[in-house]
Amino acid sequence: MGIKQRLIVMNFLQFAVWGSYLVCIGNFLGRVGLGDYIAWFYVAQGVVSIFMPAVVGALADKFVEPQRMLGLSHLAAAGFMLLAAWFGYRATELTAAGLPTAIGPIFTAYCLSVAFYMPTIALSNTVAFSVLKSTGHDTVRDFPPIRVFGTVGFIAAMWFVNFAGFGLTGEQTVAEAGVETVRTVSLAAQFTYMQLVVCGVLGLVLGLYAFTLPRCPLARAEAGRKTLAQRLGLDAFVLFRQRKMALFFLFSMLLGVSLQITNGYATPYINSFAASSDSWFAANPTLLVSVSQVSEALCILLIPFFLKRFGIKRVMLMAMFAWVLRFAFFGLGTTESAGGVVLLFLSCVVYGVAFDFFNVSGALFVEQEASKPMQASAQGLFMLMTNGVGASVGTWIAGRVVSRYCAWEGGYLVAREGVEGGWSMTWILFAAYALVVAAVFALVFRYRYDPAKLR
Repeated sequence: MGIKQRLIVMNFLQFAVWGSYLVCIGNFLGRVGLGDYIAWFYVAQGVVSIFMPAVVGALADKFVEPQRMLGLSHLAAAGFMLLAAWFGYRATELTAAGLPTAIGPIFTAYCLSVAFYMPTIALSNTVAFSVLKSTGHDTVRDFPPIRVFGTVGFIAAMWFVNFAGFGLTGEQTVAEAGVETVRTVSLAAQFTYMQLVVCGVLGLVLGLYAFTLPRCPLARAEAGRKTLAQRLGLDAFVLFRQRKMALFFLFSMLLGVSLQITNGYATPYINSFAASSDSWFAANPTLLVSVSQVSEALCILLIPFFLKRFGIKRVMLMAMFAWVLRFAFFGLGTTESAGGVVLLFLSCVVYGVAFDFFNVSGALFVEQEASKPMQASAQGLFMLMTNGVGASVGTWIAGRVVSRYCAWEGGYLVAREGVEGGWSMTWILFAAYALVVAAVFALVFRYRYDPAKLR
């Protein structure tokens, strides 16, 4: 197997590990009485993203070869995720017996797992770049086609847990002819602890596979010049003295609030329609949401054209208004009519614009506006504000909003009785928030478009 093919396998597995549970863990948590804690699982991911990549990256630079650190991190993450799956199995047994489930064991094991997984995203890139350079390849030309297989792996894992049932069944309450009926149904992995097992097994495979990759040299000299604060991007806070940069980082955080909301609540929302209908889409929410990742992969190819034609600020605005459409289409969509399904589908399509356009254009803005010695730290600060602080705060707020209007009943997260609005109101509130952020950004952020900088 050639070196490119080996790196393709690495990237495929890297994101398949994540895709096996990221958008559907809420379906499982709700069925074992932990639905009110969905937001905390995503908050934990954002919190560890603030500091763990820097800590593990420092070790990979100075003491442990990157490919070995990648393998060790995945083995640790897989072990803790399998432990979380065991606690998930116990929670399933307790729920079936009508007993309450404690969040502590499964949440602790999950947090430890993601703490070791999140650094591997950067580590896998480090390994890929190092191996490509050492074998005489052009990273600018050869890495993107390799990286796109990461998205393919994410989608493949989503499809697998959407359909694979592993023979598990469960009781669900379904409204038939206006009468609620409890019936036994087959449950795909997206609704059970088996999604965590799939994640753990894939992590073990990748952890062992990483040890077979070519050696990557340590970067002790360069690493020795970097402090932990620099790795976290904290030294880049000096950029807040510049009005333009301060506004950019502030809006990065505000937009980051939107990042994990649909990851946490899109599939429980779509599946909620199964409580009152036999819609195929309601029964396969993970598959429908996977259209978002397909769109993400395709939109990456469109970014160069849009940047050259419209400039960075306008592309950022496109991303912000795409978030408005993402949430609004969810609020208007339903699986109970063809038109409603089309709206859900469109919500997934615009996700590619919402996610990719801001991340890529934002990274380019930082590269162009930050001084050379500060660029790495500025990029770290950009990621900290969006995927760390913004995503964590946003998911926590989203959890409070969803709990206000919806409640778990019979295995489904449905509109709360006595409270007007339900799911539609939650999505409209999120859309309104994104609209306000986009409008204010358009008014206060000043940036002169220079086409020459994008050549």
